[in-house]
Amino acid sequence: MELVVFDLDGTLLNGESVITDYTRDTLAMLADKGVAYTVATGRTLHASRELLSGHGFDLPQVYKNGVVIWHPEAARFTHRNVLTPDELAHVAQACLDSEIAPFVFTLEGHDGHAVYHAPLHSDAEKELKGLYLDGRGLPVHPISALPGNADISNISAIGPQDRIERIAAFVADEDHLVAYSGPAFEGNNLYWIDVHHSDASKGGAVDILRDMLEVKRVICFGDSDNDLSMFASADESYAPANAKPRVRSAATAVIGHHDEEGIAHFLRQRFGLASG
Repeated sequence: MELVVFDLDGTLLNGESVITDYTRDTLAMLADKGVAYTVATGRTLHASRELLSGHGFDLPQVYKNGVVIWHPEAARFTHRNVLTPDELAHVAQACLDSEIAPFVFTLEGHDGHAVYHAPLHSDAEKELKGLYLDGRGLPVHPISALPGNADISNISAIGPQDRIERIAAFVADEDHLVAYSGPAFEGNNLYWIDVHHSDASKGGAVDILRDMLEVKRVICFGDSDNDLSMFASADESYAPANAKPRVRSAATAVIGHHDEEGIAHFLRQRFGLASG
């Protein structure tokens, strides 16, 4: 069996963060042909569930860059690579020392997420809170309400590039932590950072899926640094034209831009689904 693994933002989704009609039809063709597919994303389950609903994503799915694997048929998470209280304290302090509010993501129950944040200062932080609360439907609370026994999946933050780079440098010195960062909004010098346990990666999670599903070959698609471990694990890896340079360099081949439904066009050719 071949397994196709999609990153979402910047890859399967277009610039408006949706699955287009053409991509929807392509996924239906894949399913009809018996080609197995799933997702490996930095998003939470909450932020992905509505997007993926009705598109045949029935196999286990990778969320938060490999922190957890979600099993739709059992409605539960497995392989939780969570942060310790000390790791949380160190990263949160690094954020506060840089005058950046940390957003702490937790796993709650069998399928729940919540976000806890320090006092907000900038408009960008307030906008991020609104995105989590309204755009992605996540419960959002002050960090003072964080339970002492919470399962911490990751810590995110947004701010000026120099401050985010300072936090990234701190994380780089911590053996059990890994951070991804990049521009948040083009032209205004804002950067984002996402920190989680080093045991979590898309590549590691894809290896688990390979064994779990008895897959012979893995074909993956991605556009950013957090996809590189998945590229290294896969038998074939493809980057859309909008991908970061290092991701394009690591790919088996570069295909069409995500805003031009490049992945869907490639899939139709690769699997002989239809012309186009």
